[in-house]
Amino acid sequence: MGLRTLAAELLPSALQGAKQIAHNQVAHTYSFAELSNALHYLSRSDLKRVHEAYKFADQAHLGQFRASGEPYITHPLAVAGLCAAWRLDVQGIMAALMHDSMEDCGVTKTELIERFSLATADLVDGLTKLDKLQFSTREESQAESFRKMLLAMTRDVRVILIKLADRLHNMRTMTAMAPHKRGRIAQETLDIYAPIAHRLGLNTIYRELQDLSFSYLNPWRYAALAKAVQRSKGYRRDIIDRVHSAAKEALLKANVSAEISGREKNIYSIYRKMREKHSSFSQISDLFGFRVIVANIHECYLAMGVLHQLYKPMPGRFKDYIAIPKANGYQSLHTTLVSPLGSAIEFQIRSESMNAVADSGIAAHWMYKGKEVQASEAQRLGAMWLKSLIDIQDNTRDSTEFLEHIKIDLAPDSVYVFTPKSRILALPRGATPIDFAYAIHSDIGNRCTGALINGEPVALNTALRSGDVVNITTAASAVPNPIWLNYATTGRARSRIRHYLKTLEQEESHALGERMLTQALRSEGMILPDMESYDTAHTEIWQSLLRWSGNRSAHDLFVEIGLGRKIAAIVAKRLAHLLAEQGLRPDAVTFSLSRYGAEQERIGPSTVLLDGSEGATIKYATCCRPIPGDALIGHLGRGEGLIVHTAECKTGRKNAQREDAHWMDIGWADELSRSFDTGIVLLLQNGQGVLAQVAQVISQERADITHIEMDEERASDTTVLRLLISLRDRHHLAEVLRRLRRVPPVIRVSRAKG
Repeated sequence: MGLRTLAAELLPSALQGAKQIAHNQVAHTYSFAELSNALHYLSRSDLKRVHEAYKFADQAHLGQFRASGEPYITHPLAVAGLCAAWRLDVQGIMAALMHDSMEDCGVTKTELIERFSLATADLVDGLTKLDKLQFSTREESQAESFRKMLLAMTRDVRVILIKLADRLHNMRTMTAMAPHKRGRIAQETLDIYAPIAHRLGLNTIYRELQDLSFSYLNPWRYAALAKAVQRSKGYRRDIIDRVHSAAKEALLKANVSAEISGREKNIYSIYRKMREKHSSFSQISDLFGFRVIVANIHECYLAMGVLHQLYKPMPGRFKDYIAIPKANGYQSLHTTLVSPLGSAIEFQIRSESMNAVADSGIAAHWMYKGKEVQASEAQRLGAMWLKSLIDIQDNTRDSTEFLEHIKIDLAPDSVYVFTPKSRILALPRGATPIDFAYAIHSDIGNRCTGALINGEPVALNTALRSGDVVNITTAASAVPNPIWLNYATTGRARSRIRHYLKTLEQEESHALGERMLTQALRSEGMILPDMESYDTAHTEIWQSLLRWSGNRSAHDLFVEIGLGRKIAAIVAKRLAHLLAEQGLRPDAVTFSLSRYGAEQERIGPSTVLLDGSEGATIKYATCCRPIPGDALIGHLGRGEGLIVHTAECKTGRKNAQREDAHWMDIGWADELSRSFDTGIVLLLQNGQGVLAQVAQVISQERADITHIEMDEERASDTTVLRLLISLRDRHHLAEVLRRLRRVPPVIRVSRAKG
């Protein structure tokens, strides 16, 4: 029977089946007595502290009930029980019992500090949402809550362990909720919480969260696949038992003591693989497999050799995650063998310590504390990811942008690449040399100019593949390019690039804003007071001006003026008024300075001089493409910085009439730092080699063609050619146009006006 037919049969009862699946999960802790039994690893004094936390939580949640009708305290007890399975310490268990007390019961952090301890209160606070703050959208509120939780996690990883236990229990008991709430929470779990569990090596929770989310989002698909897996297991029982017995006997003969157990692929991973590979259920070959647990690394490789002698390995289906661990610390040998009936069966071979990390990841630190088995690799890689969260936070102020970066870093698929010194780096699939450069160091990323992969030069947007040896070339004068954001994939790289560009824009906007305010104040006959002066009067003037403008600092005020969010002339009038209140009067010499060089009929806060070295704050309008020698006007776009037009530009003049206060006179500096682009239009007589003749003349005049457009009417005798050329100034343009008019096929040539 096909999967689609099977799904149709199951559709009426699919949702009920999904509910039953959630209900049949691991039993919940409903009483403190059961929790106490699970906390046998704690001392008597610690158990007493846990009991105090339980009584406090029970009292705080008195009268509260879950959607299922159960007393609310059953939820904190269940969460604490899940944390007890990881052998979390006493502070973690106490925080698990009280994790909702601040959010739902009005308990303050101060009260928790006085009653328990600062460490426990910090854990509870890190788990508390930001519901009391006002956000414009649910998405913004959610993003800020995640930001707070993840940053609390960087200080103490127990925060996320408790949060994952909380989410797991909620997912197991969500059937009483309204369908739309179930769907929203399940999608959030699939997008954020399951990937976090995977990133920290908590694979058991990762798989269960995936399956539970899938059962709520697509109940009939889940039920159909679960039934298909169960049927397939029955069909393959004989071959599975036969392979299990043969493998165990072969390992015993080789004196390898091993524990062999069956392994099933979880339902969601089967569904995802079917979608990614566009395969049917019958085409998925690795539904079942075996896990082989041995004593040490040496026996891992010995066991693999024994199994390869027993059955033939499938080419290209061997992965050594012991030599190159996954990004979350996972280590194991994966090999796929051909069974006696020709079907593929995967074996995962690992040591006991690797198995602890594979199941519990970073939580294995508490489970095996003080014992021989340690989660050192998971701890190290988990700590590296937590450090990257801090780096992203330091370079990202917007919560939604922060969450976007984190989602990228939570991608479970990775590629493993090498530095020239053979250091291994794990990066998300689709990562480029830009991501590699920033993973090494921010300075390497910021100064990147090119990359070599396996010794060959490549473009910076080339996708890396596992096994690549990547070498980054740098230059002291290089800076990040905004286009890198189109192909940087890691949160670290994207946040660093955005931070650099924003910092650069702010520095440029600050310089422009300060210059504009200085000029505007001169037109009032006054000089900008020194901000760093020890003069009390100057300090009071700046404080009054900042209160009036609503800015926290003079730097912020200058940036807003430079970006066009505040008008320099208006700020200057307010500042002049404040200066007058201190007894200062307009100075005739200063007033005359503002007139020097300005047109007689227009006296404004000019003049801003341009030399081509400006960055993102000053943009040259593409409607008129000004070049040195053109008369200019500048429009302060709201939040866009200064936009430069030629004085005769129709678009510029129209905007100037509409928003006169946002316009200012600007000019060219005597020394220019680069060439400038402008457009020319040619009407040509069609013929062989015409374009080559035009290009040759432009090259002889030491100008560069940066863009070409040509009309597609090939049957016509003439063609219109539009060129973007890079040149020095108007005189250079005049020489180019003069030479082009002498070319025989050129009928007419002129500068583009728009």
